[in-house]
Formats: sequence, C-alpha cells, structure tokens
Amino acid sequence: MVANVAAFDTSLEQSLQHSQQQLGQLQQSFNLQRQAFRANPMPSAEQRIQWLKALHQLLVAEQGALIDAINRDFSNRSADETLLAELMPSLHGIHYASKRIKKWMKPSRRSVGLQFMPAQAKVIYQPLGVVGVIVPWNYPLFLAMGPLTGALAAGNRVMIKMSESTPATSQLVKDLLARVFPEDLVSVVLGEAEVGMAFSKLPFDHLLFTGATSIGKHVMRAAADNLTPVTLELGGKSPAIVSADVPLSDAAERIAFGKTLNAGQTCVAPDYVLVPRDRVDGFVEAYRQVVQSFYPTLADNPDYTAIINERQLQRLNGYLQDAESKGARIIPLFPETQGRRMPQALLLNVTDEMKVMQDEIFGPLLPIIPYDRLEDAFAFINERDRPLALYYFGYDKNEQQRVLHETHSGGVCLNDTLLHVAQDDMPFGGVGPSGMGHYHGHEGFLTFSKAKGVFIKQRLNAAKLIYPPYGKALQKLVYKLFVR
Repeated sequence: MVANVAAFDTSLEQSLQHSQQQLGQLQQSFNLQRQAFRANPMPSAEQRIQWLKALHQLLVAEQGALIDAINRDFSNRSADETLLAELMPSLHGIHYASKRIKKWMKPSRRSVGLQFMPAQAKVIYQPLGVVGVIVPWNYPLFLAMGPLTGALAAGNRVMIKMSESTPATSQLVKDLLARVFPEDLVSVVLGEAEVGMAFSKLPFDHLLFTGATSIGKHVMRAAADNLTPVTLELGGKSPAIVSADVPLSDAAERIAFGKTLNAGQTCVAPDYVLVPRDRVDGFVEAYRQVVQSFYPTLADNPDYTAIINERQLQRLNGYLQDAESKGARIIPLFPETQGRRMPQALLLNVTDEMKVMQDEIFGPLLPIIPYDRLEDAFAFINERDRPLALYYFGYDKNEQQRVLHETHSGGVCLNDTLLHVAQDDMPFGGVGPSGMGHYHGHEGFLTFSKAKGVFIKQRLNAAKLIYPPYGKALQKLVYKLFVR
C-alpha cells in the first residue's frame, strides 16, 4: 500500500513537472515569434508563397502518415473521410491562397473628398503579428491547416494548440511542421486543459478558437484581459428543413451524407430535421434506406467512423437514455454496435426538455420534428440560438429566398449539406452563440491582417485655409459649400 502511494506521488510530481515544462516552452515560443515578427514585420508576397508551397508539399508527401494517425486517434476513421474532409480542403485552401496573395496584398485605393484635396488615400494590409490557433479534435488536420493558411498568407507568425484528445495526430503535426518551419514562424503546442488555458491567456495579436460554445466563452474571457481580438467557430444546433414537395429521396440522401460523415462529429452537421407532418414516415423510411446503402453493416466496416473516445460515447448514450425516458421514440438504423462505432439513430416525439434538443449533438443521432407550415419551421428555428449552418431542401425558388431572408445562421446550403465550408471563395463563420468573425479565402487574409488607412499629402497644403483664427471669409465659403 505504501509503495502504491509512493508510486502515485512520484507519478503526480512527474506530471506536474511536465506541465510546468510545457508552460515554460509556451512562453518561450511566444517570445521567439514576437521577436521574429519585429525583425520582419512585412514579409514579401514571395516569402509567403514559399511558406504555403512548403506546407502544401508536406501535406501531400505525408498524407499516408496523417491518415494513419487520425485513424488511430478515432480507433477507426474512414481513410476516405480524412481525404475528403481534411486533406483535400486543406490542399485546395493553400493553393487558392497562394495564387491570390499578391492581389490581396495590393494597397486598396480610396477616394478623397474634394474639400481635402490635394491628397491621396489608401488602405494597406499589414500582418497582425503573432496569431494563436486552438484546434478541436473532430477535424484535427483541416482545422489546424485552414487557419494556418490564412495567417501565413497574411504574413503572420503562428502558434497552434492541438487537441489532447487526438494525441497521435497532434504529435505528428508538431513533428511535421517542425521539419519545414522554424519555431519562430510556426510552432505547435501540446498539453492538457491547463496548457490550453495558459495558451489562451497569451497576448496574441489575434486568437482563433474552434470548439464548444461553453469553452469558447472561457477563451474569450481570457483573451479579453489582453484585448486580444478573437474569431470563435462554435457550432450549435444546425437545422435542416425538408419542404412539402421536394423528393424525399433527394433530401434524405444529402442529409444522410452530412450526418454520417465523421459519424456526425462535425460542427456543421445537421443537428435536427424539420419535416412536414404528413411526410415524417416517408422521410424516416427514405433516410433508413440511404444510410443502410451507405453502410450495409457497422461491424468491421472501415468506412464508418467511430466516436472519438469513451467520454463522448457515454455522453451520446446518455442523450439517448434521457430522450427515451422522457417519451422519445428511438429508431436505430443498425442492430449491432462495435467498439466505439455508434449506430445511426432517428428520434421521434422529441421535446425541448430532452438533452438531445438542448445541446449540440455532435454524433449520429438525428431528431425529426414535424411542422405544419413553413412559417412554423421558421419560428421554431428563430426562437432558438442562431446556428452555424442551416440547410433547406426544396426546389421552389420563392421558398428558397424566404429561407435566406427569414432566418439567421452562419451559413446556408440550399439542397445540400456541409459543402459550403469547402468553398474557398466564401467566408466561413458563425453568428451569435454559434461564433463570431470568419475566415477561409480572402476573408481569412483580412481577418489576420490590419487594414490600415493611410492619408497622404505632399508639399501643397490647402487645409491651412481652415486653420485658426476662425471667422475668415474663406472659412465661411468652405462651410457654405460643404456643410449642407
């Protein structure tokens, strides 16, 4: 017994020492990057393009190792899903930015009022400095590479805090990036929750966090002490609306893709579906057929991604138990379960008292809610927190416009799910409780840049005509011409 206590004390002491070492390295990396930025505050377009080229080559060369690491972290992550949802959008985002950096960096000419002539005005886009990025576990590669791409394109130094829930991927990303970038340009931080909190307290010039709304609030509070601007990508309960006349097979197939990808562990996955009351049974059957055609079985199926860890699996099972105890009807789409491969399930007769309708599900559970009129579906959505994404299925263009004008969300897909996130030429971000700020493409460059207004005069200074003392005839003429 004494030996066990001594061993526990030794293990605890080693753990504390390791945490202290990580915290010390954290501050050291930040100081290195700040000094490096001061030495080179405006990297050239050529330098930025070279950074992105090196990143692109690294991801292409190491895609096999990255797929394997993510698979080990999930216990089973579909290799195709990693290719489709992590590697492909990361590579396309890098390519898109690389081709446009020179254009984005050009000063923007602005007009000058006649009363201020002769003069010029322009906006220059200056790097912010040191950018912090906090990465979640659900897409550990894409949600690290996307912000990294935008921050490097804008000329910044970047520190990345990887998730402790994906240890294999996090360590690999750290090792790989260290091969092509010096620590004073890009550094990767590992560690548990206390390291993450210390990371968010550093005086970054911008901090981007992707994750749960509850944690996002803590990150924002920590950043506020340094007046660090934040971009928060949070999620929430993203609804899908099935119209009264869309073919159910169309809607079911596209919703099922969005809900089954990564086993629903996606911030923009459809969280619940609003279906016309008289079409609920038809939708259930159409959805069942689609999912079972995607995945004929769960057992040993490499295409079906597992839940990330036991804690998340227990949370999802708790949602099911809570819903069933409060009157929900559970329709499992597979008879078997295997390890952390959780079966897809539909939930009927759900109410607001159930946890599954209070929290973001982030898993393979899909509540179906009947509605009578489209206005009722809008009201249901608008009475709740604004979601990160909203999906509408229907080919009537008037109804499509109503959806766009009468609801609020971070982004919208009409007759599809998820794929708006992969469009490099559109901003991505939430609104209200689903987040603030946006990035991807040009918007990412702007998020990680300071748009600095510059007003330019040379020798001639007509403004002296309005200098004191006041009351002169020319001043009165200026007021007559321009104060109207």
